[in-house]
Amino acid sequence: MAIDPDIAALLARLPAVQAASLDSLRSEVDRALISMQGALEAVDRIDDLIVEGGDPSVVVPVRAYRPAGAKKDEKAPAIVFAHAGGWRLCSLDAYDNPCRALANATGCVVFSVGYRLAPEHPYPIPLEDFYRAFCWIADRAEQLEIDRHRIAVAGDSAGGNLAAAAALLARDRHGPPIAHQLLIYPAVDTDLDTPSYEEFADGYYLTRDMMRLCWEDYLGGRLSAPPDYAAPLRADLSGLPSATIIVNEFDPLRSEGEAYARELRDNGVPTRLVLLEGMIHACMHMLGVVPAAGALFVQAGRAIRKRFGLDPR
Repeated sequence: MAIDPDIAALLARLPAVQAASLDSLRSEVDRALISMQGALEAVDRIDDLIVEGGDPSVVVPVRAYRPAGAKKDEKAPAIVFAHAGGWRLCSLDAYDNPCRALANATGCVVFSVGYRLAPEHPYPIPLEDFYRAFCWIADRAEQLEIDRHRIAVAGDSAGGNLAAAAALLARDRHGPPIAHQLLIYPAVDTDLDTPSYEEFADGYYLTRDMMRLCWEDYLGGRLSAPPDYAAPLRADLSGLPSATIIVNEFDPLRSEGEAYARELRDNGVPTRLVLLEGMIHACMHMLGVVPAAGALFVQAGRAIRKRFGLDPR
């Protein structure tokens, strides 16, 4: 299929990102993403939470989104969500509207996790922050008014990496049960020479050079032999929860997402692969300029509602 015409128009007018420092780059990227998201979706309630750990100086902020029309007398299913940004960019604010949309589409309480960022906090710190937040949420399911047995992990791009790795950690550490994995165009391997990297290395928003920098900031010099929890495609994938993997047609990460779906299936994990035709990386943020990007939320909603026995939309 051809690239979506609204995507093509967006790519033609996107300015080059120029920033004097990492802090200014983070601010500029947040503003650029928010500018594409469109009207703010209404939800039932938003709560700001803090996850504390053994070290009192380390806290992880979490923002909880209860979907519009949430029933007050039922324990809701939940999604613990990790945002994208190559482990080095983006914030809870940049993901406010996408998480609102995800909550409404899935009927779940979405817990958006503000993990610490590389390169100041390289692997495994972002992963451990996300996993700790997931465990904290699961352990407090009663007071958070969610169903402990219906908690999914989810994320897009680098966040999809953290969600997939958290499922591995939960299995290996005998952590709280994960009911499903929702992996949105996930980065699951350090191989930058896949067919989709070769085809879409430049000109499709995310570039190969950008991903190389992201991996280097996250892993340092370990790209050729990454730890399994950093590159889940190289891990033992048996005994994991069911998964939905969403990939974009014109995305450098497409091949590894497709490969991850195959490997999960080969290891006996029920897995559904969804291809978003005509879409590019980061389309989760593009509802305001690319109406067809709404297919991502439709597909995520169908998958999660079916898995958790909710009414379809």
